[in-house]
Amino acid sequence: MGEKLTPEAAKKEIEKLREEIRYHDRMYYVENNPVISDEEYDRLVERLKKLEEMFPQFITPDSPTQRVGGEPLEEFPTVTHRIPMLSLDNTYNEAEVREFDERVKRWLGEEDVEYVADLKIDGVAISLHYQNGSFTLGCTRGNGIEGDDITQNLKTIRAIPLKLPESIPYLEVRGEVYMDKEDFERINKEREENGEPLFANPRNATAGSLKLLDPKEVAKRPLKVFIHSLGYTEGVEFETLWEFLEKARSLGLRINQIRRLCKSIEEVIEFWEEWKEKRDDLPYEIDGVVVKVNRIEHQRRLGATTKAPRWAIAFKFPARQATTILRDIIVQVGRTGVLTPVAIFDPVPLAGTVISRATLHNIDEIRRKDIRIGDRIVIEKGGDVIPKVVKSIPEVRTGEERIFEMPEHCPICGAKVVKLEGEVAYRCENPACPAQVKRRIQHFASKNAMNIEHLGPSLIDQLVDKGLVKDYGDLYYLKYDEVVVLERMGRKSTLNLLEAIEKSKSRPFSAVLFALGIRHVGIHAAEILAQRYESIDALAKATREELQSIPEIGPIMADSIVKFFQQPQTWEVLEKLRRAGVRLEREKEEKPKPFEGLTIVFTGALKSFTRSQAENLVREFGGEAGSSVSKRTSFLVVGESPGSKLEKAKKLGIPTLTEEEFLEIVEKAKKGEKITPPK
Repeated sequence: MGEKLTPEAAKKEIEKLREEIRYHDRMYYVENNPVISDEEYDRLVERLKKLEEMFPQFITPDSPTQRVGGEPLEEFPTVTHRIPMLSLDNTYNEAEVREFDERVKRWLGEEDVEYVADLKIDGVAISLHYQNGSFTLGCTRGNGIEGDDITQNLKTIRAIPLKLPESIPYLEVRGEVYMDKEDFERINKEREENGEPLFANPRNATAGSLKLLDPKEVAKRPLKVFIHSLGYTEGVEFETLWEFLEKARSLGLRINQIRRLCKSIEEVIEFWEEWKEKRDDLPYEIDGVVVKVNRIEHQRRLGATTKAPRWAIAFKFPARQATTILRDIIVQVGRTGVLTPVAIFDPVPLAGTVISRATLHNIDEIRRKDIRIGDRIVIEKGGDVIPKVVKSIPEVRTGEERIFEMPEHCPICGAKVVKLEGEVAYRCENPACPAQVKRRIQHFASKNAMNIEHLGPSLIDQLVDKGLVKDYGDLYYLKYDEVVVLERMGRKSTLNLLEAIEKSKSRPFSAVLFALGIRHVGIHAAEILAQRYESIDALAKATREELQSIPEIGPIMADSIVKFFQQPQTWEVLEKLRRAGVRLEREKEEKPKPFEGLTIVFTGALKSFTRSQAENLVREFGGEAGSSVSKRTSFLVVGESPGSKLEKAKKLGIPTLTEEEFLEIVEKAKKGEKITPPK
């Protein structure tokens, strides 16, 4: 840098730069009123980065330079909500909203109740935690009791301040992460050009983005946020929700200004009517209005059921429907051979898009709704998102309509279709069926499996249709000259693909097991199997009884695994993978296994490491990290704000450890000492 600064001077300038950048972040991302150019902003950030490189002792987690950092996660740790994060009861009609109002007044014993009405953003619910003004935790709703810790991903959203201007001891706020319609269209266009699967809608794109395990990838997605509710607090009190929203806005949190303080339920209904008509003018998707009792004390008195708060309700807009003619029902074949009927109808505009097809799920659903080819049908977008066939209109039938029956032979390969007893699904059991091959390759190449970038559905279609690959094992024998001539494949694209395929050979054994596409074996089960069996050959020799003795491997999954290895085509593709150098066994370990034979479960927030890191420690030393408490649990490690696992452990008499006690036995484990369950 060519300059000499004392640590004191550097610290002073760093703090000044951080305040400036936070101010400009707020003006740009929250107030939508930038006061400097992008170039000037970039210069401030670069200066801060250089000073922090020179004086790393002054780097703090809430520095603007720390929004994107760290290595990709293996999985998201689980956190327990201090106050349950419940979903809302829904209503679609005015009468039920009036009933809600009467119920609230009756329970409170009040004649007049104020409500806050705001727009119901079609996004992903999140919770943000600030301790002494610093952003320390961000998580999803999950099941309402526990959610995923996605702090690093949420840090990439610049509308979320990492430092508040006031040092409030503890403030939890709740909101919705979403994506604008325009940004959604742009992302889908880019994905189509890259041969990647398209997102169904903005909410789907938002949820998919927040689930990415690499924050650097999340940072590339144009995610936005609105804060709308209050969670757990310490050191600060609010009399009303409206007061909280005004305070949150003054703290730099992004609040939707389209909201109304309503003195009566009549005003709520007026607000709903207004935005039912104007919803298409918004840059983002909404599917209704949220109605909340304004006074916090009233909210506390009303409380909640096990599913939803009694002080709030989602007043949804009517589902958008249209009628059209059902021209045909085609059958799609999935990765596991399941045949799914799909309705093909005259294109019809609905909720901002033109649609011409919708899944009919299965033959039982078609018969229940009495849907026939040639019918006039009612189409609806559930939550304004997923198109579905609501019903037929039999009153206008001409007599030329045809009843649909599932085919006896696969529409793709011609193999005989079977329906297993107890299942609603029809299946093609030909493993060489091109449709199944394509979907299996797509699964094999997916991010959590072999993570082969640049291998999208359209390219897979070409590779299979042209006979270049007959199964996923053939991917490793593709030649440059074969690929470069394919549609949309130039020199650079081909080299990128072949490099990604080569790179996938070093994926961990658990990822390979998941990639194989064994029916019922998901990511978690694949990890468990990889811990138990050192190689694919060892797993192939396992009996049903042996597999069922493993916690979390039930009889259905055990049967599926055994059946998979009994098929000749399994060994053909495994041989291809083996010859190509794909990892079909665990990496050799020299580490001691003092936790061997122990199943350790965690609950609550840990201070010394994330849940994922703690579970990896258990596996590293030969133990098994359980996800739930059972009689097989050796002991439960209890962190802050433990969940229901602690109660279950007490009932079953499972020993418990504090985090400090767990750290002590980890130190013993590092020395190779054998660990026994505590009494």
